[in-house]
Amino acid sequence: MIEAIATADAPGAIGPFSQAIKVGDLLFVSGQLPIDPATGEFVSNDPVEQARQCLKNVAAIAKAAGSGIERTVKTTVLLTDLSKFADVNNVYATFFEKPFPARACYQVSALPKGAQVEIEAVIALRS
Repeated sequence: MIEAIATADAPGAIGPFSQAIKVGDLLFVSGQLPIDPATGEFVSNDPVEQARQCLKNVAAIAKAAGSGIERTVKTTVLLTDLSKFADVNNVYATFFEKPFPARACYQVSALPKGAQVEIEAVIALRS
């Protein structure tokens, strides 16, 4: 069974997609932009603060699905400037503990709404 997950504690989808899809014991979280769900605006132009907000949004969606960001098994991080990787990595590390999730990180030419960071995740729902 496929179930869409949605929460007001993360920004709504800005296109024909769900915040997340729950299938079996996995939650597939769509790429999260650094949008504060309370204001609908970016939290900052700083990529570190943008990464922090992206991960807060992932955490809110995980919670809405009955899981938590600590159960993340895989992330994909998209950056418009890979020279900011180390700084983004430092804030990323504050959201996870060992065993750290698998991860891919790519530099892209542009992101929706002019964001500098976008993060998607796959999260386990059960042990």
